[in-house]
Formats: sequence, C-alpha cells, structure tokens
Amino acid sequence: MKNAVITDSEFQNHEPERSVLEKAGFRVIPYNCKTAEELKEAGREADAVLVQYAQITEDVLKAWERCQIIVRYGIGYDNVDIRAAEKLGIWVCNVPDYCLDEAADHTCAMILASLRKLLPYHESIRRGEWSVEGVARPMKSFVNTTVGLVGFGRIGRNVCRRLAPFGFRILVYDPYLKPGMESAFGAARVKSLEDLLRESDAVSLHLPLTPETRHLIDEQALRLMKPHAVLVNTSRGGLVDTVALARALRGKAIGFAALDVFEEEPLPPEHPLRSCENVLFTPHAAFYSDESLARLQRQAAEEIVRWFSGKPPASPVNHPPNPRR
Repeated sequence: MKNAVITDSEFQNHEPERSVLEKAGFRVIPYNCKTAEELKEAGREADAVLVQYAQITEDVLKAWERCQIIVRYGIGYDNVDIRAAEKLGIWVCNVPDYCLDEAADHTCAMILASLRKLLPYHESIRRGEWSVEGVARPMKSFVNTTVGLVGFGRIGRNVCRRLAPFGFRILVYDPYLKPGMESAFGAARVKSLEDLLRESDAVSLHLPLTPETRHLIDEQALRLMKPHAVLVNTSRGGLVDTVALARALRGKAIGFAALDVFEEEPLPPEHPLRSCENVLFTPHAAFYSDESLARLQRQAAEEIVRWFSGKPPASPVNHPPNPRR
C-alpha cells in the first residue's frame, strides 16, 4: 500500500481526498506540520505529498526519499522549491482551475466595495455620523473610472468580463499576453506597469509570485498611483511591499487598499497595516466556496492517482528529466 501524506491544511476534514485515494489503494496520513523537522519526518515514508502552506525546502525534499509527486492545494506554488524537486526527480503539481469564478468574484467585490467606499461609510455610521459627501469625496462614477489589471491570465480575464457591464475603462499590463487578446474583452493594453499605475483609479494584481514579481508594488510604484487610487490584491502577498503600503496608506499617498493575501499569514498582530484605517482585509479567502473547497481537495487527490496509474500529470509546474518511479 502506498502512502499519501498531507503535510498541513486548514480543511475541516479530508473526506474528498480519502474518497479518491483510498479507492486507489493509498493510505491517507494527515499531519499539521509547523517546522522543517516535522515536515522531514512526516514525508520520510510518503510516496505522494499534499501540501497547503508549509515551506517545502530543498533540505526537506532530500529527506523524502520515496516521494514521487507533490501536489500543492491551490494555484500558487511558491512555497515549494520547484527546482530542487526537479533535480531530485519529484513532480510538483498545482490545481490551477478549482476557484477561477470564486477568485474573480471576490476580486470584483473588493474593487466595487472599495470604489463605492462601503467600509468607510459603515465605519462612519458606527461612529454615530450620518454623512455622504464627507466620506465619499472623491468618488467618480464608474463610467469615469479606470481599473488597471496587472496580469491577464484566467482570473484577470474573468475579472475583466465581470467588470465590463459597469462601464469601467479597463487597462491591462501583461508583457506575456498575446497581441490583441485584451481587445476581445473590451480592455486596452498599456506598454508599461508605470503607465497603468499612473492612469488607474483602481489597480488589481493577478500575477504569480516569482523572484521577478516579488515586491513589484514597492514604494516607488506606490508613488506613481493617484492619491485617491485603490490597490487590490487577491493574488500573492509577496507581490506587495506591505510595509511600504502601510506608509502610503497612512500618508494618504493612495486612497485605499483591499487585501486578501499577505507576505506573512496570518497577518502579524504588530504589522503596521493593522493600524491603517483605509484598508479592507479578508483572510486569504478569495478561493472559497463550499463547492470550490471540495473541488480543490478532490482534484489534488486525482492528480496523485493519475500519476501512479501511469499517466502524466495534468498540471505539472516542473518537468523532472528523470522522474522517480
């Protein structure tokens, strides 16, 4: 019998994985690993590993001598050392399409709520006030508002499709986008990130976290944005220098931020963002619906079964030249 180890997860149960893996002859062994040593021990006898947030380093991978495949619960995979896994002959896979609608819905909800200043209105009433203009200004009508999308993959395109009926002018910056693709969604392409930041009233990030994109939104980038602009991030926390963002929010260099992801999660109690009044937080929840969660767990398990049944992985993020068997 083969072992499928779950290193960590926030799921209430693992029935979706068990229903797939146990039927295929796997023993499912869940852990709640917090340290590298716990990870090493958990995976020593693993033939396959499912991971959510644990940091899977080269040192950890070297201890997993039997492991053939790692599946990361989710779209991003920056917590796994992809190149080290490839050198060791271990496939790394993700689940790229389990929550496309949910992530786009959550992003749009954040954009709309931020532009219409729902949170400031709410807080104003809680303070005993009853003011429209005092809270609202400046507030453009949607038909006079520009939304900039940084990255135009599947989620970015879904966001664009949802926003279009509101009448926004939508700009796209994505150096890897095929020419003309944005026009099919009613958007316009800009040549540089700087142009998008200068022109947009709301900026939404839809990028993977890589060495090139880490802190893409830094102090210099924030200075380019309009004083009333909104920054929305439902992608990866490390795209934004959050200490610089906190300074920009406190200094009114930008108007508002809506964040679902953070450089460190949970957001530390002492982080300066927590003292900012002009920010909306959600706890890395953009992926969630009852249906998407079950879909994520099931599809992650199906990737393992696919590999051990002799088929190539459906969603690999590396390609080991000499995969383990």
